Amino acid sequence: MTTETHSPRARSTSTTSAQPARDGFGCSLERLALSQRLDAGELNLHRKHARERIFGQVETPAEDRGFLVGVSLQAGHTRRIMRGGAASAHDFGEHSLYVRDFDDNYRADLSGSFDFVLLEVPRGWLERMGADASRHRVTGLARVVGQHDDVFGHLARALLPAFDCPEAYSPLFLEQIGLAMGQHLVTRYGGVSARQTPRRATLSRWQETRAKDLLLEGAGANAGCSVEAIAAECRLSPSYFIRAFRGSTGYTPYQWQLAQRIAQAQGLLAHSTLTLVEIANACGFADQTHFTRMFSRAVGIAPGAWRRQNATADA
Repeated sequence: MTTETHSPRARSTSTTSAQPARDGFGCSLERLALSQRLDAGELNLHRKHARERIFGQVETPAEDRGFLVGVSLQAGHTRRIMRGGAASAHDFGEHSLYVRDFDDNYRADLSGSFDFVLLEVPRGWLERMGADASRHRVTGLARVVGQHDDVFGHLARALLPAFDCPEAYSPLFLEQIGLAMGQHLVTRYGGVSARQTPRRATLSRWQETRAKDLLLEGAGANAGCSVEAIAAECRLSPSYFIRAFRGSTGYTPYQWQLAQRIAQAQGLLAHSTLTLVEIANACGFADQTHFTRMFSRAVGIAPGAWRRQNATADA
């Protein structure tokens, strides 16, 4: 997992004649208040935020990069898209979504401040998602502009804390959000009917044992694991693996691993004199704040209070 944050104030502008630097979507970096990136397995996730009322034009040539899906986190943005000699204007409200094919030349005038989460969707990844969801072969996504999509919008919002503090979030969490996005895209925009979803998948005994062993190895301090790597060990695709793991255990891999971390923390709280900082580090949490937040959410009480109620006499 990597993150990349751009701060326009840090850019040097030594000459007035130089062309402004642009990102991979044609946006002028100096006009962006925020430009962040997260890697979630095969997917690249981005957040682009601009406060200016008139942003200017974005333009990208046709490239073999798959599809770009963007969802607006706020209302008030408008873009005028040029295709050939024609132009069309589109207003974006909260959770308005667009899908465009990188195979097409793209040129648009942007106005109004905006805050978007973007998902780059490789063609091969999309086809594998479609194959896991049904027997229907998904080769593309419907081109939509400004279509309201609360499901995708809420999935995007779940990523916002990770954009700001990526070290506090497990790669498993990011990959599972990305896969949930992909499953929604192939169902709603890839021509896959929800009725085509296969029956509940489950893991074989050896697959479940292997997956749990790898998740436990990745639950300790400074350790990590990915859905893709564990799925490969089980000889499954990542999206099918998540469905099968949940079918066998009742949890997603991230939820199961988090439950093991919480259980480990409870053991240390009850039977050791380690500080909360030391326990947070031993159980793979980013810091004490992250540990306290996740423990309180799972158990319903802060770890310090839980320790006072459950600590053994010899701890």
